[in-house]
Amino acid sequence: MKTLKPEERLIVAADFKPEADVKFPNEDYASRRAWISDKVLSLAEKLEGTGVCLKVNSALRACGYDLIDSIHFYGLMVFADLKLFDIKETLSIDAILLREAKPELLTVVCSAGVDSMMSLKLELPETEILGVQVLTNLKEEDTINMFGCTINDAVLKFAKIAQLGKTDGLISSGKEVAMLKENFGEYLSLNTPAIRPLWAVVKNDDQNQKRTMTPAEAILAGADRIVVGRPITQAKDPYDAVMRTIEEIDSVNK
Repeated sequence: MKTLKPEERLIVAADFKPEADVKFPNEDYASRRAWISDKVLSLAEKLEGTGVCLKVNSALRACGYDLIDSIHFYGLMVFADLKLFDIKETLSIDAILLREAKPELLTVVCSAGVDSMMSLKLELPETEILGVQVLTNLKEEDTINMFGCTINDAVLKFAKIAQLGKTDGLISSGKEVAMLKENFGEYLSLNTPAIRPLWAVVKNDDQNQKRTMTPAEAILAGADRIVVGRPITQAKDPYDAVMRTIEEIDSVNK
């Protein structure tokens, strides 16, 4: 993996939920989608020139792939966090339809299997494909019930599948980064969500706090990139929050 600048190691999650106090006339879904698009592009405009990557998932499903072009207009990279999951042929079609939009990063669910993941990379050779393993809100009892093993065992199992599927990297909690770095760091980039800066206050936080980390902790553990959402999007000044996060990354950048 190429050496990343501090700003390139930050992914900002542009996840916006329609607010209860926002009134859409007659449940106008077109207005709701336009509201989501406006929120994402307003954030992109505020972060223009920072050099970070913007992550979109629900907004991308609602507004379509043209949203990627609109974010690129502001000079930001785009992480299409679609968590694709289907048979090989369907994911091949997904990749072909995404090709023109040119997202820099794209997620696929590891349990889709080796052939499905390989089909994405075949059609999107210039996009970094990231395998999603165990969602960061899951607890030990969840993975035992779902996968029949502990979090660590599930993470290692899915990482091997991702490697066989020719993906470029992994999405993983900071708590498993050191383990993955030791076993797969030579082959796969490590991208860590559920990052909580010490200065951040997140209302109704739904993350498993045992699997969260600060930006510095995640980088020191071996993360190549970190994903920060609500600490930035809910900040009074998202640009300032981004710059504070980049400074923290730079302080331990290696």
